[in-house]
Amino acid sequence: MGEAMCRITIHGEEKQYPKGTAFLDIAAQYQTQLADDIVLVLFNNRLRELNRKVKTDGTLSFVTTHDKAGRKAYRRSVSLLMQRAVYNLAKEDGKLVAVRIEHSISQGYYCELKGETANEAYLARLEGEMRRLVEAKLPIQKESISTDEAVALFQELGMRDKERLFAYRRSSKVNIYSIGRYRDYYYGYMVPDTGYLNYFELKQYDAGFVLLFPDKDTKKVSVFAPSHKLFHVLRESAEWSEKLDIATIGALNDAVAQGRIRDVILLAEALMERKIGSLAEQIAAQPDKKFIMIAGPSSSGKTTFSHRLSIQLMAQGLKPHPIALDDYYVNRADTPKDEDGKYNFECLEAIDIELFNHDMSALLKGERIELPTYNFRTGMREYKGNAKQLGKNDILVLEGIHGLNDKLSYTLPSFSKLKIYISALTQLNIDEHNSLPTTDGRMIRRMVRDARTRNITAKETITMWDSVRRGEEQYIFPFQDEADVMFNSALIYELAVLKQYAEPLLFQIGKDCPEYTEAKRLLKFLDYFLPVPSEDVAKNSILREFIGGSCFHV
Repeated sequence: MGEAMCRITIHGEEKQYPKGTAFLDIAAQYQTQLADDIVLVLFNNRLRELNRKVKTDGTLSFVTTHDKAGRKAYRRSVSLLMQRAVYNLAKEDGKLVAVRIEHSISQGYYCELKGETANEAYLARLEGEMRRLVEAKLPIQKESISTDEAVALFQELGMRDKERLFAYRRSSKVNIYSIGRYRDYYYGYMVPDTGYLNYFELKQYDAGFVLLFPDKDTKKVSVFAPSHKLFHVLRESAEWSEKLDIATIGALNDAVAQGRIRDVILLAEALMERKIGSLAEQIAAQPDKKFIMIAGPSSSGKTTFSHRLSIQLMAQGLKPHPIALDDYYVNRADTPKDEDGKYNFECLEAIDIELFNHDMSALLKGERIELPTYNFRTGMREYKGNAKQLGKNDILVLEGIHGLNDKLSYTLPSFSKLKIYISALTQLNIDEHNSLPTTDGRMIRRMVRDARTRNITAKETITMWDSVRRGEEQYIFPFQDEADVMFNSALIYELAVLKQYAEPLLFQIGKDCPEYTEAKRLLKFLDYFLPVPSEDVAKNSILREFIGGSCFHV
């Protein structure tokens, strides 16, 4: 009998390969046709590592470091490389050293060492050892072990966070990755060997260091340009998480299992209310501030935050007036269009800047004006008798994506404005080596809200998310350091509540949909959490903006 063959469609062309051919060998035939390194494949709409083998007929496409899934696999693999290098140096020095990946910063991961100092001399040794391992092209191997074995392994290795995480794992198997004798768990796929991992740098920063990666140019490490304000907000959130002993998903699950989650919810909401109250005191102490400009990326809870801040301002004796910058949209027919010919509602030119500045300047002078209302159904600006005049204690709370951009409010004196950047900066990590992307938390928030309020499916939310992210990178993130205040709207317990709303939506996405891969990833991620019912979530919580039941009109 002849050798069994599989028919594989690649770039619309059908080819035949012997059954058992590694995807790695197929990728090698096409690599010269692609500018970026192939690190995974998409086979029959399923992500597969390159070491996997062809077993059936199917359609194949290549995932490179330019693609989102490929970029994550690359960064994940470099993280494992770093862990192995730390392990090697610790063994060489006869020390017990551990490294913890805290969160993303700039185009990298902020890390801290335990048992060693992250000085320039050590980081030079560490980077040198990482590059030695890259030159050696060591295999990155995967093995599947039972959950009980995984718990015992991580207990033996002193990885307490992973031990806690897998204590609640419902799946009977866990995939463990290794480089030589160093074994660890990582959330997601890896490249085949260390020879793929050429582009990284280590930079000393604060009490630790940053593991830097490439960005759009996948073969050049990004320049380290951190937002120091944002970093310190993240640091503050992490410190609170440590004080609560809920820095990881496993620790949160402990609180749920032990019946402590109600106290965690109450404490998280109390801490947020205290921060909002403190901010209101800060504003009240500056009587020249008449315009509170609030901006942040999608699903940060800007609307609920502006309402809660307004209440706290009233408690300080002020009279806040919320204004949505969306009401200053130009008429739809005048809205600029993007490169695809679609209306671009996110660009600054979609706002009637001249009218906005005319109205705000008139209010600042004490004049009485009528504010517009934008009718999203007709795409027209309307006037409905919403008159305003600022008195001594009146203050405007303006919310919109361009609030931090001075081009929006160019006629208003800087002393009259206080700028607030708000984002849901998730303070939980999966474990000590797997950080939790803040964008995942925001996408799940938006998915739940879209389904509830706009009849938009999870599939549609996932489809539009990359476009949303591009808008944020163009119109919001470049201005975040212009903010006077940064506010973290993430709640430490929220994903355990959102889980029960998001999972049914994600399960509706069919296996043949392009969005299925992302849906599967999010479902796997949510599977880490024990569910928490929403009954104890306060009516004024930012979370209510997404799950419903808010006391505010959001």
